[in-house]
Amino acid sequence: MGFEQLAALKDQLAKQAEEKRVARQAKQAKPARPAKQADAAKPARQTDAAKHAKPGRTAPTAARTAPAQKSKPVDPVVLSIGKLQKRFPKAFPKNPAPKVPLKVGIFKDLLEHSAELGLDEAALREAIKVWCWGSRYWACVVDNAMRVDLNGQDAGQVLPAEAARARGLQAKRQKTKNAAQGGTAQQGGAAAQEGAAQQAVVAEQDGAAKQAAVAQEGDAAQASAVQQEQAAQQDSTAEQNAAPQQEAQQDSAAQ
Repeated sequence: MGFEQLAALKDQLAKQAEEKRVARQAKQAKPARPAKQADAAKPARQTDAAKHAKPGRTAPTAARTAPAQKSKPVDPVVLSIGKLQKRFPKAFPKNPAPKVPLKVGIFKDLLEHSAELGLDEAALREAIKVWCWGSRYWACVVDNAMRVDLNGQDAGQVLPAEAARARGLQAKRQKTKNAAQGGTAQQGGAAAQEGAAQQAVVAEQDGAAKQAAVAQEGDAAQASAVQQEQAAQQDSTAEQNAAPQQEAQQDSAAQ
């Protein structure tokens, strides 16, 4: 390649570089693209809560979720029994599984697990008392039924006297329940009788009123008839008195 060709190539490269530089400058000098009209038209608004919010705290949302309803406090005995059922499921089965007769003296065995269960002596005593009182436990205390320990292993049998006591407690509770239901039924019957009596009184009063109205109408009719009869008698008497006078007048005119 000759010197002239190299010079021409150099000029061409320089020219291309200059064109690129001019194009780059023109691109940089181009005005910034306007923001979207929708975004520009939106005014920057702040809620009152956001304006007054303290630094470092998020402003509360406009729509707050409804406050959660406060749950009723759970009976501590229920919580204690729940711990027993979780730790000793065979001795304290969950409903609807039937209960099983517990070993005599099982309370002492529970005291050995007091720290593990997180329950003191008073809590354990109350839990056992509640667990062993009720129809569901009395139903399992029958003659010769096997008692179980904390692990569900056989630990003696239910004696006839113990079964009889359980039956007596169950019968007493049923009797009390029936008496309460009977009292409610009696109250309902008394209320029904009282309502029927009130209806009878109202009906009697209505009947008396109707009879009085009929009697008044009959008296008025009778009085009207008497008045009509008297008026007729008066008309007849007047006619009889007027007849002689008319005859005398006719005789006088004839003469």
